[in-house]
Amino acid sequence: MGKPTGFLEIERNDRTYEKVGERLKTWQEFVQPLPLAQVSQQASRCMDCGIPYCHNGCPVNNQIPDFNNLVYRDQWKTALENLQSTNNFPEFTGRVCPAPCEASCTLNIDDNPVTIKTIECQIVDRGWEEGWITPQMSPRGTGKRIAVVGSGPAGLACAQQLARAGHAATVFEKSDRIGGLLRYGIPDFKMEKHLIDRRVAQMEGEGVIFRPNFEVGVTVSVQRLLDDYDVLVMAGGAEQGRDLAVPGRELQGVHYAMEFLTQQNKRNAGDDEEVAAPSGAISAAGKHVVVIGGGDTGSDCIGTSNRHGAASVTQLEIMPEPPIRENKQLTWPDWPLKLRTSSSQEEGCERDFAVATKRAIGKDGQITGLECVRLEWVDAAGARKSMQEVAGSTFTLKADLVLLAMGFTGPRTAGLVEGAGVELDPRGNVAANVSNYQTSVRNIFACGDMRRGQSLVVWAIREGRQCARAVDEALMGISKLPR
Repeated sequence: MGKPTGFLEIERNDRTYEKVGERLKTWQEFVQPLPLAQVSQQASRCMDCGIPYCHNGCPVNNQIPDFNNLVYRDQWKTALENLQSTNNFPEFTGRVCPAPCEASCTLNIDDNPVTIKTIECQIVDRGWEEGWITPQMSPRGTGKRIAVVGSGPAGLACAQQLARAGHAATVFEKSDRIGGLLRYGIPDFKMEKHLIDRRVAQMEGEGVIFRPNFEVGVTVSVQRLLDDYDVLVMAGGAEQGRDLAVPGRELQGVHYAMEFLTQQNKRNAGDDEEVAAPSGAISAAGKHVVVIGGGDTGSDCIGTSNRHGAASVTQLEIMPEPPIRENKQLTWPDWPLKLRTSSSQEEGCERDFAVATKRAIGKDGQITGLECVRLEWVDAAGARKSMQEVAGSTFTLKADLVLLAMGFTGPRTAGLVEGAGVELDPRGNVAANVSNYQTSVRNIFACGDMRRGQSLVVWAIREGRQCARAVDEALMGISKLPR
């Protein structure tokens, strides 16, 4: 543990942001790290909990009290070894994870949890700066070849673990660069892409082979991979965006969020406009933007729109506005439903809750507005609450650009899924359990969002690691990889 009286003597102090006016001028990360001495102080606040509930909140089972104690005692390299024993990519989660571990922290009972996410990020960032992170070569080769389809966090974690078990792993990615959602979904101002590049270099040093511009089911068939490899792992993510089924959806200026976000990430990577936006540029500059969807993807659209120079940004959420503060006695240590304001929302947007879109209004084929209605959520006998329109509450929003950020319905079926012939679960995801991650087809495994549906980066890493262990056990009869 850290300092026994640390939580009594030291106030919570977390990373800060650059001022809004400055950070909107660039696409770079704007979180300002704490000095190392202050990080050690924050780590000392970790209590000697009888049951460390932070473990309950962390999907990858990080040994949080252990690395907090090591940081407090200035044993940073050992802290890094501890952290990377459970998490392949702490620099990703240390930037984009919502930190359910902090919600589960005992000190969160009075809203002062240990700054676990910041400590995690500082550990791995220092590890890179000091040169402590190098390829971890397997002492043996098994002669087994595995094809991992998808280079998001699940596919990368799975491939790295398999390589460290001595298998020959090849990662196939349909896009021109490796990283999946990390590369083309998360804006650079939240996570710069050189972080992915250096991990890819590390993995190549460990023997992982990367094949970008290979869309399995299109460029190469699933059967060809099964002929050439001992195992196929499906880690392609949940890419099918939820559509808006209203009149006027076909108008110009209504786009899926991922179209908008991907274009900007490609521009930031140095691609020409013809490459970044082959079907036409989507710009928020000078426009009244409406983002439909209140989650992380919607927040990313807000931050990107503001950096484009949008005239205004409005975010609509179909659910009612949550409470500002949760009832700890009912929710802790679970993830609470409460009002959260992201850094992008702080940069400027109007948020409206319990609103449904009725139709898109346009002129000469171009979107000009949205007709909306307010909702009330009412109790239904023996069922969950249902939404009803509030009579006479119809209103119109000016809109030059509408971005659909209402979540994802599951994996795209064309190509990989259809070619694999695997069974799907009732939600449309690839059916596989968390014991062996095997699909209905022999020698095909599935993990990450493609198996569990839209989720967090940290859950994808967990599933990739566990799937790697399941594959190793299936091939070798026993596995020394951790679950």
